[in-house]
Amino acid sequence: MAEIKVFNRWGMDGIKIEDIGLQPYVTLNPRIVPRTGARYAGNKFHKSRTFIVERLINKLMIPGHKSKKHFKTSYHTTGKANTASEIVEDVFKKIEKTTKENPIKVFVKALENAAQREEIITIEYGGARYPKAVECSPQRRVDLVLRHMTQGAYHRTFNTKKSMVDGLSEEILNAYKLSSASHAISKKLEIERQSDSSR
Repeated sequence: MAEIKVFNRWGMDGIKIEDIGLQPYVTLNPRIVPRTGARYAGNKFHKSRTFIVERLINKLMIPGHKSKKHFKTSYHTTGKANTASEIVEDVFKKIEKTTKENPIKVFVKALENAAQREEIITIEYGGARYPKAVECSPQRRVDLVLRHMTQGAYHRTFNTKKSMVDGLSEEILNAYKLSSASHAISKKLEIERQSDSSR
């Protein structure tokens, strides 16, 4: 039986999640065309059983919200799955050319590096509000790191001549190298620092 490869290019041999908490929530079943077309959108927690590359493509189609406001958009956020898919494929080609490694492996390691373990909630005592550190659930860790990666990439490319392919590949490579130049890594460090101070 022929091996199924991502975008018919990259195999999944030797790629595994080292973070035990994330293992059930990062699916590494390869797809030639990573697109289910929201077939399982109504099923609770089913997004964690969706191939992780497809989840990145879905996040690219809308950069999300920041501070309850719609985040910066550009022509990349057309809602066209094909456009987002082509961007991700080009990003992986660029990562492969830069690192000489399997880009899926680089992407998965970047996810692990940038997934925050804690976050802040606000509790109220007698009319006063206090921040409190809580542990972040594994599924939310994956959701947040994908969101921060795409928002960081859009932020790099907004109102500049830099392409989305360059912006996203830089974001993933910086997260892979644990560099604070990555928006996802800097966000993780900031939130975990706030959590430490609010204990």
